[in-house]
Amino acid sequence: MQAVIFDMFETLASLFEGSSYFSEDMAKDAGIPEKEFKEAWHKTEEGRSTGKYTVGEAVSIVLNELGAFSGEVKDVILRGRQRNLEDTFSADLSGSVSMLKRLKEEGYKIGLISNCYSDERDMIKKSVMFPFFDAAVLSYEAGMCKPDERIFRMCLQKLDVSADKCLYVGDGGSKELFAARDIGMKPLQCLYYHHLAYEPHIPCGKLDGFDHIYDRSELFSYLDP
Repeated sequence: MQAVIFDMFETLASLFEGSSYFSEDMAKDAGIPEKEFKEAWHKTEEGRSTGKYTVGEAVSIVLNELGAFSGEVKDVILRGRQRNLEDTFSADLSGSVSMLKRLKEEGYKIGLISNCYSDERDMIKKSVMFPFFDAAVLSYEAGMCKPDERIFRMCLQKLDVSADKCLYVGDGGSKELFAARDIGMKPLQCLYYHHLAYEPHIPCGKLDGFDHIYDRSELFSYLDP
């Protein structure tokens, strides 16, 4: 093995650390029935993820569609998301940092592939972990999302490694592990954040047919001695 590519959320950091803020919380702050808000918000998912519009623009689209737009409500929602992301990236990330540092010291290339929105992209780039990545492919900038195989190939090309020389580590959301396996990478499902997630926001359950790691140190047993 020459490289390890990671997912970000629920792999290197968790959105469930500290104060979570999801679509039901946004609906409550907007005074909109949860079902109606979630349906409208979901319709903006692809655009938010591929750089068609920012999170702020998406919030405006949804509030306007539902006849509830006001600058004050929009600001409340954006502040809620920002608090969530600040909690995510100010949490204790020492385990992930130590893992990335060890990989770097042992000579492995490190990549990141993350499905993310504009605000998440900004926080990822400011994260203490970001300098460790030799290549980072963020869906908001790349214009495509996992499980599109092109986003995996883009990261491999940036790292200048072949798929069979690369581990892919993720929680399994967005069918990422299947896509990684299909192009020849060795996928590992990490489960060390699973205890934090709650319904209906659990990105992925435990998947049969994949190797699982319950602690970051277990990753190293899959690398060449």
